Amino acid sequence: MSSDQASIIKQSFLTIHRADFLPLDEKDLADLDQALPIGDDQTISQPSVVYFMLQLLKPTPGCKILDVGSGSGWTTALLSWIVGETGRVIAIEVVSQLKEFGENNVAQYGFIKKKIAHFVVGDGSQGYLPEAPFDRILVSASAEEIPSALKKQLKIGGRMVIPVKGNIELVIKKSRDDFQITSYPGFVFVPLKIQSKS
Repeated sequence: MSSDQASIIKQSFLTIHRADFLPLDEKDLADLDQALPIGDDQTISQPSVVYFMLQLLKPTPGCKILDVGSGSGWTTALLSWIVGETGRVIAIEVVSQLKEFGENNVAQYGFIKKKIAHFVVGDGSQGYLPEAPFDRILVSASAEEIPSALKKQLKIGGRMVIPVKGNIELVIKKSRDDFQITSYPGFVFVPLKIQSKS
């Protein structure tokens, strides 16, 4: 990672305050380096893990990013700040009340009004075809395997960071069917929720 990329990620953490993405009774816990509950059996990830994931993701100004399992909206806001007004972040969340919670949190920073961030309710494991392909995909919940839909919707040369079982996996798309995958073990995430088929 270049010093410029490291600097922009660090600056996003200084600008986007985690407390703004927590329920009222937990705002005083924002500085703790641990995952915290946000309702519906979901959590806001611990800062050191999010920082590590963004270092692997390498978001840059102008990127189009899919943020899967957007939850509180914190990662969406961090990414929106990094991609800037020439970029776009699609936040997808399967739990409708969490989507509203995250959307309201991100709105405080003006990213929705500026059309940088866009929130949708949906099954993140299926990606979001209307805006595909994506330069980057960030998944903030643990999958059993890397969803094929997300691999298809990643641009060639793009990067995806996704928890799979106990690992964080960096996926780099080399060609349509060729993926370079690097695993980083020792992490715990809530499971990736998928929509039940009625």
